[in-house]
Amino acid sequence: MAVDVVQLDLRGIVDYTDCFIIATARSDRQAKAICDSITEGLKNQYGILPRRVEGLPEGRWVLADYFDVVVHIFQQEARDLYRLETLWDDAPKREIEDPGAGSAAEAAGQ
Repeated sequence: MAVDVVQLDLRGIVDYTDCFIIATARSDRQAKAICDSITEGLKNQYGILPRRVEGLPEGRWVLADYFDVVVHIFQQEARDLYRLETLWDDAPKREIEDPGAGSAAEAAGQ
């Protein structure tokens, strides 16, 4: 299960996406499983597949681009290093309290 899940609203800040979903995984296997779960959930619920997915082999930072939503799944060390929340600190932020299997998919589907 993903932890520390955050949604950043980037509308009006950047023109290439509306939202970042940022989550932490405890291992590379967990990062891959989270990405797979989100992909499956969005495909089943909305018929959406990612435009591209990067970083799956290493699982340190997995990026799944769904056009309007970009999902970032980090291991803690990489999340601390890249600090996307700090980089985009002017973006409205919403913490997702219960990041169950469908929650990240639901947040991405908004």
